[in-house]
Amino acid sequence: MFGPKSLLPFVCGLSLFASAAVAQTEIKFGHVGEPGSLFELSAQEFAKRANTKLGDKAKVVVFGSSQLGSDAELMKKLKLGTVDLALPSTVMSSAVPMFGLFEMPYLVKDRPHMERIRDQVVTPQMAPAAQKEGYRIIAVWENGFRHITNSKKPIVKPADLQGIKLRVPQGKWRVKMFQAYGANPSPLAFSEVFVALQTGVMDGQENPFSQIYPARFQEVQKYLSITGHVYTPAFVTAGASWDRLSPEIQKVLADTAKEVQPVVYKIAADLEDDLLKKLKAAGMQVNEADKDAFIKASDAIYKEFSAEVPEGKALIDKALALGKTS
Repeated sequence: MFGPKSLLPFVCGLSLFASAAVAQTEIKFGHVGEPGSLFELSAQEFAKRANTKLGDKAKVVVFGSSQLGSDAELMKKLKLGTVDLALPSTVMSSAVPMFGLFEMPYLVKDRPHMERIRDQVVTPQMAPAAQKEGYRIIAVWENGFRHITNSKKPIVKPADLQGIKLRVPQGKWRVKMFQAYGANPSPLAFSEVFVALQTGVMDGQENPFSQIYPARFQEVQKYLSITGHVYTPAFVTAGASWDRLSPEIQKVLADTAKEVQPVVYKIAADLEDDLLKKLKAAGMQVNEADKDAFIKASDAIYKEFSAEVPEGKALIDKALALGKTS
């Protein structure tokens, strides 16, 4: 006769098997955006659409607010296969040098220009380079046009950044750019920025409105300077776990990520207008920067990238040429 105790190992075994099955079908999508950010809205829209198509085959679960780690940590976890999808932006330039292209100031004019760069530069040239390093880019979304906030003064020209302690994301070209402008830039994980600004460890930071407002930087920053110095894409990226997924699941994820691309641009454009109003209403002093002065101060960065990164000059020339057809 089988008693309750003799059945226990069998029941536990079934439980473990069921847990393993669930774990295999959960597709973890990690990003650093806060609730209400473009990252979160984009990822949730993707998850909703993908999960409808996937049915009971798999489920995309989104982990925002750096729950699964910083951008740099997510990049490591992609390679380990412990995170299935992530949404890196600037940090891609640390993993694959040619992605420093998107660190070049005032390279991207607008979203239609970015679409052409995506289709004619990122997909045919940059994505294969990323795949060689273990990162499979399945779509290109948006982080956005970046602007400077700080607690000291309005930033109109690069000279106004002299001595400003500025948080920047992980990526050497952003550091070089702000050093050229006269600031004192330091890379710091996004999840640590609010406290750094609140305590004065950092005087300022630079991000799109869609990151600034959800992260509540307006509570610890007085000035918002509309510089638009860099447009950063966000790359829907898979890693080592991709090949463990069935071809059917891979197709749904890749197709849906691309399907969401124009939706992300629409969300981003709508957010820009809305969030700028909210930042002003929160009491931030907003000023327009002298973009010509910043463009002039950016020449050295273009030259250094062209000299240092293989194919750097060709990438820049092609991306700029695509802007002339707008």
